[in-house]
Amino acid sequence: MAVGRMKGLAVGVGRRDLLAGAGAALMLAGCAVNVEGGRHGGVTEAARSPLALTPIRATPDRITRITVCTRPFRAQGPRLEVERIGQKLVVHHYGHGGSGWSLSWGTGLVATEKAMALGERDIAVIGCGAIGLTTALQLQRAGAKVTIYAKDLPPDTRSSFATGVWSPDSRICLEQYATPEFKALWARMCLTSFQAYQSLLGLPGTPIEWVDNYNVSDQANRERHEPVTDGRPPFADALQHELLPTLTPHSVDVPAGLHPFGARFVRRNTNMVFNISSYARLLLDEFHANGGRIEVREFHTPADFAGVAQKVLVNCTGYGARALMGDNSIIPVRGQLARMIPQEDVHYGLFYNGVSFVPRRDGFVFQAVGPDDYYGYNDDTIEPDRPLAEQSVRIIAGLFPPPAFG
Repeated sequence: MAVGRMKGLAVGVGRRDLLAGAGAALMLAGCAVNVEGGRHGGVTEAARSPLALTPIRATPDRITRITVCTRPFRAQGPRLEVERIGQKLVVHHYGHGGSGWSLSWGTGLVATEKAMALGERDIAVIGCGAIGLTTALQLQRAGAKVTIYAKDLPPDTRSSFATGVWSPDSRICLEQYATPEFKALWARMCLTSFQAYQSLLGLPGTPIEWVDNYNVSDQANRERHEPVTDGRPPFADALQHELLPTLTPHSVDVPAGLHPFGARFVRRNTNMVFNISSYARLLLDEFHANGGRIEVREFHTPADFAGVAQKVLVNCTGYGARALMGDNSIIPVRGQLARMIPQEDVHYGLFYNGVSFVPRRDGFVFQAVGPDDYYGYNDDTIEPDRPLAEQSVRIIAGLFPPPAFG
């Protein structure tokens, strides 16, 4: 088989796959009827009962750790293509922006199909983060023997420091590169991942769960992010709304008097949360149970691929591919999390004044997200910013009255 370097996300994906993805997207989109208010459910479905939300014990002294993740963004979207490097056939599979965990099952399936089509059944996966682990499992399920080679393992991979929410179109590409072919492939990957996550609900350790989130604002109809108006190209941040509008529940307004946030404006939506510590352990346990092997090894250049026994490798190195492959198309997008002691009775999320609160069971998460998707763009620093972390905690704490201690 003559395998050259193939360009673009959609290259190498069969016409049937593209049509299936597009058809599924259109089928779901066709089910969206009587939805008012654009991305939101409108006022016709407003909450009817008062919200009883347990106040969050959000104080800086309860912060247990501050972590920084550099999301691997590519303007063109994830790199999913085959390249011959020496005697090895390498399936590149990296550059998912802020959608790594969310799209991992779907994009992992595409990478698996490419790898298995090369005719080998003993396959190496380079990288043990969200993409590497999930791809390794997809390969095993397709009948391959898999060895993971990685410098870092969970909980020390970069994706272990991700926010942990369903965000399949977060910095996935720039809007100008969201071609019809890209959209069809994205819809297929999104649906595959979404269905996989539904099968993981209710498992011990709660690796995946649905959580109600409340967008709190001092102004009516204010979005979490403002549109970019300074000439920089916009991100394709509305693919789910455009292609799969009924995949997750629509947001609804909560009238004043039915929520505990005074005269502020509140909108509720429901989203999936990944408790990454238990979820990563679940993936590792299944990988080992299927006979998988992990070898700790660092790769400095593509020439180092010659040192592994397998002829086919899947390169899932994420942001690490920038240095490993000399791929400057990967742009870091810095994101910092303040982790906090969780509370058993708090199972809702909040967004207020540019700060997101996610009630993960493996530790509450507070994150400053900035005014738009360019926040943290091209910032590869990984040093924690303690003042910013404490400020984020105080902003969310300000939504509640100070605790009374008798």
